[in-house]
Amino acid sequence: MIEKNVLHLHRITLYRRGPAQHFMKKTLFLFLLLIMAAVTPASLSAQNSGRRVQVAGIAFYNWENLFDTIPNNPEGRDYEFTPNGTRKWDGRKYWDKVGNLAYAISQFATKTTPIGPAIIGVSEIENRSVMEDVVNQPDLKKWNLQIVHHDSPDARGVDVGLLYNPRYFKLENVTNHRLSAVPFRTRDQMCVVGSLMGQRVAVIVNHWPSRLGGQEQSEPNRVAAAELAKSIADSLWRVDPNMGVIIMGDLNDDPMDKSCAKIIGGQRKPDGVAAHGFYNPWWDILESGVGTLAYKGSWNLFDQIIVSGNLVNPTDESKWKFYEAKVLNFPFLFATEGTLQGSPKRSFSAGSYLGGYSDHFPTEIFLRRYVTK
Repeated sequence: MIEKNVLHLHRITLYRRGPAQHFMKKTLFLFLLLIMAAVTPASLSAQNSGRRVQVAGIAFYNWENLFDTIPNNPEGRDYEFTPNGTRKWDGRKYWDKVGNLAYAISQFATKTTPIGPAIIGVSEIENRSVMEDVVNQPDLKKWNLQIVHHDSPDARGVDVGLLYNPRYFKLENVTNHRLSAVPFRTRDQMCVVGSLMGQRVAVIVNHWPSRLGGQEQSEPNRVAAAELAKSIADSLWRVDPNMGVIIMGDLNDDPMDKSCAKIIGGQRKPDGVAAHGFYNPWWDILESGVGTLAYKGSWNLFDQIIVSGNLVNPTDESKWKFYEAKVLNFPFLFATEGTLQGSPKRSFSAGSYLGGYSDHFPTEIFLRRYVTK
């Protein structure tokens, strides 16, 4: 099996007997590296310990109103994003944005995750079709990302969704949960359960109600959304107490707000987080001045990935363990001029088309585990 080959890859040494043999062995080495990067999870040799480390990335990205150009909503919710709508949303603008998003996601690849994250949650998508257009772009098609989507009752016509790489994640089931405790139609919460390279995990993808009307006035809506997400997690643990649970999404709240800190219970530090509690790694990142969206010159970090305690303090090193969180604020995602300079380069500002990516930066966490030879 290729997995076994990975275990022994670091043992390959170059011939020292002559230029020809040296070249042939080096060529074989590079060839094997390329094959491994294409078909296996990233693995790193642990220092002379007889173990290797597997790494998995799990990301989230708000796609900022990715609507198609077809006015097919009977209630007219998508009219703004049509050729005759206020944004003059035509094929050129649509395909520019699709290409931009695909390129941005292609840059999620790292040395330890060379073909990108295992899982990517997304929000602000109109339908499955727009997700298909993104993953079929040349920058992403080689990853063979699979799609999970569900039509929500949201008043604006946007949904959440999930992409996954079937080499790393095997889908088991999907359930969708209605947020009925608010006085308007909003996004359902999507719970995706599957096997992350042999270990069972659940990802709950969210896009909580906005701050329209002010943070304080709208907070009860996000508290209700947090209560729903927490209840989904609790129901998962009643069935499988060992399941790792990840709550992700555009939460429209920061880590220290009531919904995240009190209702979800996302702790600021990983030490002592109970197996069925949650660790929120974004507190310190936001406090350092790094966020995912800017409002009136200040950063917020709404795009969070919150991790259950059994993925933070696992019972043994062969289980997935959280080790890093990043805001993927690549330089090309920043606006470089105008009033939005220094913030995410979005598609529109004050009605003018900017040709950007999103008004949110993506985020990603990394899990790792040791695999014994």
